[in-house]
Amino acid sequence: MSSRTSLIPSIVTTVTPLMESGAIINSTGVVTMLRLRACLSGTLKPNSSLFTLHHLRYLNLNLSQNELIGTFPLVPNLTNLTVLRLSYNHFSGTINPNGSLFRLHQLRYLDLSHNNFISSSLPSEFGNLNRLEYLCIAFNGFLGQVPSSFNNLNLLTGLDLSQNEFNGSFPLVGNLTKLVALDLSYNRFSGTLSPNTSLFELHHLSYVNLDFNMFSSSLPSEIGNLNRLELLSLSSNNFFGQVPPTISNLTSLTHLYLSQNKLTGNFPLVQNLTNLSFLILSDNHFSGTIPSSLLTLPFLSFLEVRGNDLTGSIAFPNSSSSSGLESLLLGNNNRFQGKIIEPISKLTNLNQLDLSYLNISYPIDLTLLSSFKYLSYLALSGNSISLSSLGSNSNMIPPNLEILYLSSCRISEFPNILKILKNLEFIDLSTNRIKGKVPQWLWSLPRLHTVALSNNFLNGFAGPAEVSVNSSVKILAMQQNRFEGTIPILPLSINIFSAQGNRFTGSIPLSICDYKSITHLLLPYNNLTGRIPQCLSNVTFLQMLDVAYNRLTGKLPRSLVNCSSLQFLNIENNGIEDTFPFWLKALPNLEVLILRSNKFHSPISPPDEGPIGFPELRILEISDNKFAIQRSNHGANKSPYATIDFSGNKLEGQIPESIGVLKALIALNLSNNAFTGHIPLSLSNLGKLESLDLSRNQLSGTIPNGIASLSFLEYIDVSHNQLKGEIPKGTQITGQPRSSFDGNAGLCGFPLDKSCFGTNVPPAQQPKDEDEEKEDKVLSWKAVVIGYGFGVLLGLTIAQLIASYKPEWLIKIMCQRKRRNR
Repeated sequence: MSSRTSLIPSIVTTVTPLMESGAIINSTGVVTMLRLRACLSGTLKPNSSLFTLHHLRYLNLNLSQNELIGTFPLVPNLTNLTVLRLSYNHFSGTINPNGSLFRLHQLRYLDLSHNNFISSSLPSEFGNLNRLEYLCIAFNGFLGQVPSSFNNLNLLTGLDLSQNEFNGSFPLVGNLTKLVALDLSYNRFSGTLSPNTSLFELHHLSYVNLDFNMFSSSLPSEIGNLNRLELLSLSSNNFFGQVPPTISNLTSLTHLYLSQNKLTGNFPLVQNLTNLSFLILSDNHFSGTIPSSLLTLPFLSFLEVRGNDLTGSIAFPNSSSSSGLESLLLGNNNRFQGKIIEPISKLTNLNQLDLSYLNISYPIDLTLLSSFKYLSYLALSGNSISLSSLGSNSNMIPPNLEILYLSSCRISEFPNILKILKNLEFIDLSTNRIKGKVPQWLWSLPRLHTVALSNNFLNGFAGPAEVSVNSSVKILAMQQNRFEGTIPILPLSINIFSAQGNRFTGSIPLSICDYKSITHLLLPYNNLTGRIPQCLSNVTFLQMLDVAYNRLTGKLPRSLVNCSSLQFLNIENNGIEDTFPFWLKALPNLEVLILRSNKFHSPISPPDEGPIGFPELRILEISDNKFAIQRSNHGANKSPYATIDFSGNKLEGQIPESIGVLKALIALNLSNNAFTGHIPLSLSNLGKLESLDLSRNQLSGTIPNGIASLSFLEYIDVSHNQLKGEIPKGTQITGQPRSSFDGNAGLCGFPLDKSCFGTNVPPAQQPKDEDEEKEDKVLSWKAVVIGYGFGVLLGLTIAQLIASYKPEWLIKIMCQRKRRNR
């Protein structure tokens, strides 16, 4: 429930004329200003008539709705240009250091944000644009270090490098003495903020955002020198130690964000920051008490201290009833003593209140919350709630609640008090002890959007079969309950339906295909039988289909090829009997395909099918089927892979040396097959590999030495093969159990008990240099001819679902790029 306010947009308007699409022509008839918005697509070619406008000073291609593509456009002849906006397009590739951009010496304003310059570094020639006052390259994929030449841009007032992949220490910006706003958030900057860091030389700064980096140091007292700061945001780093008392010098500060660090000590000295409006200190290790004088700050509206080690009683001054505080977030592991609700109940202007997981020994009485007439967000999860206050008395709960969290509150009956909440949009009753049926009145709440009922003892819906059909509910999470019988009729508005781990029986009803807006259908771990409905092709927005661990039979319906939005398909552990579904490669967005533990058969790569070629696939699991493999000379898509699991099939032949092409591979499982030959030397090129399982094959030769140097390798199993020689020495190998190497009579060395001393040990295989491998870079094994895109899969929802029955490495893969989507 945190909030953010950006000061950078105010800087934009100082150099950007406000104008919609159109042109300005001066008295001599020449175009001096041009703004083209939401009216172009395709590529910009150098001979475009646009670039013949020699007097043009202002060119705005800020296409929040445009579709310009290709590499960075050449802008020849526009030497008078002062403002260039190319944001919100699809430009990609690299920026040519010799390109025309760096000849625009009159440029004052440059915005390249929201493009696709993925894996491109910044040319040092940016430093030649020494008249720039504003530079924004946010939301791209730039990487590497910020060139030191940026220090030449001494007229800059705004610099936004956020949402990229920059690394290294804090950039050298000490000469940018006019800088007012600096945003480096969501990158990979690291190191320390030492007293001599160039940041502390910028005395005109009013906005500093370093969120979501990897800085690790204490906060130097010099931070107090930035006394013009209005916003300081240092969240989600590794800052530690106490907040220096000089923070109290920042008397212009309105927003202070220090959450998700390792800061310690007493509550920071902020009581004299009389302009402070937002104070967010959550998820640190602050201790002691909250100063009672905090609420005397005249403009304080948002206070978040969740997830600390705060103790003591909560006491607010008598004048707190007139406080402007609107959001108070206290919960998650603080250990306040005494009464909590009574003093808080004086804050009658509250709109948001979070008291989750307070570690108190007494139940919370909801009657004490009745004074909150404006409260729309209330979180009480993890506390015991007084049963008597959950009745139907309309005076006992704030009437305007929109969001209510009552998870893990030991509630045993469905709270009837909720029926009077006509504005309720979100209710979380998960992980309680609620028995019986979902009451009929729930579906009548006119604005209800999300219902979370997971981990209870519910067994059905009260009322007629169609009781929920006209409800406004879009997200219904009822996994891990005791629902039984056929799948119920759902609200026609449903988008996400999660019913994992219940006792549903019968077939998947054909009526499921009537829910045109459903995007996630999650039915694993039930007792469903029959076939997957052909009519799912009617559900054109379906993104995720999970029917794993049921008793479904028949073939995979070919009609799924019409579900063009499908990203995740899991039919694991059923009785599906079919050949490999090559036809699914027509799905342009499919990222996860899990077929394991069914009755699939046939070669994975029959000659008439060509390469598998799934355009976005990241995860493919086909283990425990009856697949075979056929060698081919088809070329490979060299896109990076996340995981390959082909275990438990009948695959034979050699593992191709060209598997080393897959540089982003995190997990490889080829166990329980019939592979022969050597372990490929090229495995040592897989620098991101964390899990390798080649067990129970017929592999021979030695273990390549290069495997011991894979620094991320956490798990290796080569047991039950025909390997020989000394086990390579290395930290990643010596930490493995003996069982990872058992069943190879010719192996010796740690961690086995068999010593190699005095035996005729064959030399271990040495990895090839990459230059020697260039001719091997065509992957001849079509079973791994798949690619994947760079986006996060489907967010935390999928990761949590998979966590219930997937190994840890798969969860890590699903979440590895979540950070980039925040």
